[in-house]
Amino acid sequence: MQIAGLQKSSLVDYPSKIAAVIFTLGCNFRCPYCHNPNILTAVSSNKLFDESAVFDFLKSRRGKLDAVVVSGGEPTLQKDIISFFEKIKKLGFLTKLDTNGTAPEILKQLISCGLVDYVAMDIKSPIDRYPQIACVDVDTKKIEQSIELLKSSGIGYEFRTTTVASQLSFCDFEKIGKMLKGSKSYYLQKFKPDVTLNPQFAYEKTYGDDEFNTIKTMLLKYIDNVYVR
Repeated sequence: MQIAGLQKSSLVDYPSKIAAVIFTLGCNFRCPYCHNPNILTAVSSNKLFDESAVFDFLKSRRGKLDAVVVSGGEPTLQKDIISFFEKIKKLGFLTKLDTNGTAPEILKQLISCGLVDYVAMDIKSPIDRYPQIACVDVDTKKIEQSIELLKSSGIGYEFRTTTVASQLSFCDFEKIGKMLKGSKSYYLQKFKPDVTLNPQFAYEKTYGDDEFNTIKTMLLKYIDNVYVR
């Protein structure tokens, strides 16, 4: 497993649990607002974390941490993602996967084998705008498959969208609501300009509170629970 980062403790990445967060190297999207651009492509090997050292740390935190989150980048690009989750589960931790939904076959295997307890899937845009927002060619059928898989999975899950006002309109969110109809939970994430893949996005803005309330009210027609964070 190519591990590009490790956050030893987090109170916000797994609902109501204390978790460690492991960041994997590489992503198949190039979203301009990405806040982890340093782990999108290859870095020198001496900057990668040793997997055995990461597991030594996790072993030392049994009884103190509740869960382990595997994030990215895009974790499903890792060839040993299944065995990695198996190792985490053997230590007795709850597991969470952060994914863009481009590998429903991996997602299905993790769920069917009982290796993942919670999944957060990023929704970039309405399905027809994915190539524009992700800035790469996207097999949108796989995105749709991952959405339906999570909705019927029986495990904890959430969908979430990073909200850059110049990229997604109210009409776009109406389409997203229809796309996610019947889902349990959806989060509107406020874009916070900081380090971004495209430096110009450091000047972009998110919506205001009143606008978020309007979007939230619109989405509640389709989705059980909608939150702003």
